[in-house]
Amino acid sequence: MSPVLERRPLATSRNQVAGSRLLLIGGAAFAVVLAGWLGYALTHPAWYTVDPADLHVYNSGGLIVRHVSPPYNPSFQHPLYDWPLSKTGLKFTYTPFAALFFVPTSYLPWSVLPRLSQAANLALLLAAAWFTLHGLGCRDRRVKAGGTLLAGAAAMFTEPVLRTFYLGQINMLLMALIIGDLGQPDRRGYKGMATGLAAGIKLVPLVFIPYLLLTRRFRAAATACCAFAATVGLGFIVIPGESGDWWLHGLFFADGRTGFVGWGGNQSLKGIITRFAGSISAGNAWWWAAALSAALIGLTTAVLLDRAGHHLLAILATALVGLLDSPISWDHHWVWGVPGMIAAAYYACRAWRDGRRAAARWCAALATALLLIFAAWPGELWSVPVTGAGDFTNGLIWAGPNSRVSAFALFGDNPGFREYHWRGLQNVSGNAFILTGIALLILLAVVALRTQPRRASGARPA
Repeated sequence: MSPVLERRPLATSRNQVAGSRLLLIGGAAFAVVLAGWLGYALTHPAWYTVDPADLHVYNSGGLIVRHVSPPYNPSFQHPLYDWPLSKTGLKFTYTPFAALFFVPTSYLPWSVLPRLSQAANLALLLAAAWFTLHGLGCRDRRVKAGGTLLAGAAAMFTEPVLRTFYLGQINMLLMALIIGDLGQPDRRGYKGMATGLAAGIKLVPLVFIPYLLLTRRFRAAATACCAFAATVGLGFIVIPGESGDWWLHGLFFADGRTGFVGWGGNQSLKGIITRFAGSISAGNAWWWAAALSAALIGLTTAVLLDRAGHHLLAILATALVGLLDSPISWDHHWVWGVPGMIAAAYYACRAWRDGRRAAARWCAALATALLLIFAAWPGELWSVPVTGAGDFTNGLIWAGPNSRVSAFALFGDNPGFREYHWRGLQNVSGNAFILTGIALLILLAVVALRTQPRRASGARPA
């Protein structure tokens, strides 16, 4: 018998054992972390783990579409975008289709909706982790299941994830839709549809359409465009007044409607530049230059990574462009750090298996660094009073003083905003997510450039 044929059953057996062990470890880790979180939620006041201000805005959008029809109150020409919907004065800032999307949830009683949102976000977190491992090339179901549960356990220690749970955000849904959609084989005719729908809810996923075009996935790009156009058309059919305001009168570009863009929770290029410039207007020119540079570098990097066979890394590079260039990237938008950690850990394991110990250590160090940077550290470390948000929704970005969120207090611009007066390490911690995103984009660009000669020579991508 051929030695090759003799080795195959042994290798398969070893893979099965490794997969079973990973499934056992991942399942145990996830069970322990989930039990700890549930125990914390049950032994503390509800507002320690849930204050669904954002979910209230989404739900109110659905209620307005259901119950309000012309003639409107003269004070509110288009109530979907004019009415303040929460105690902080927040207004509905999403697309008209997003309001239609939340109509079904508006039928659910508010007494159960926040906790139901948390359960859904947990399931979507695991789905995103599963899709990420699939996109990285993992095909063994036990390995994927174990890796998904282990990643889910680690992710529940991160601030963006817990903040998503806390506020009732939908970033996990959008991330799972995009990774699952773009990870499909190119032969699938519906590839791109979920990405277009995600862009119909929040505009930032539109960045993936240029990515699809540049990587010559023209059918997927066309599908995404058609799905997005359908969401716009549906909005004009059902709520034409609000759709006209949003699309025809530039409401979609009015980032100031979400609050002060320099607030510490905004981890985007515009946020950090505004904080350093000392006013919104002073930073605008710098932001345009930085945003165009990030788009050029990021999309070029994505194309090179895709050509080298690193499709998931190409998706992550494109997601970084969206996070960096969007005028508003709140801390909970950075749930994309989770697939970044998974990718680093996966490449660490693969490098170790292939005998490349140095590469494995570097990738493991990167995964660990991402977990520490995005971790949900106890707020008491930063002298944050526990008057809401509990102990564990205060990451590094909250270490410095931040302007207080109260009714209408953070709208417009004010030289007295605390973020304008950060000093020393406060500028590092307060901008931790955005600085990490810039560093990751540079790292991915280096990886993309290093893989090209190997690809050209016909060797397996490193």
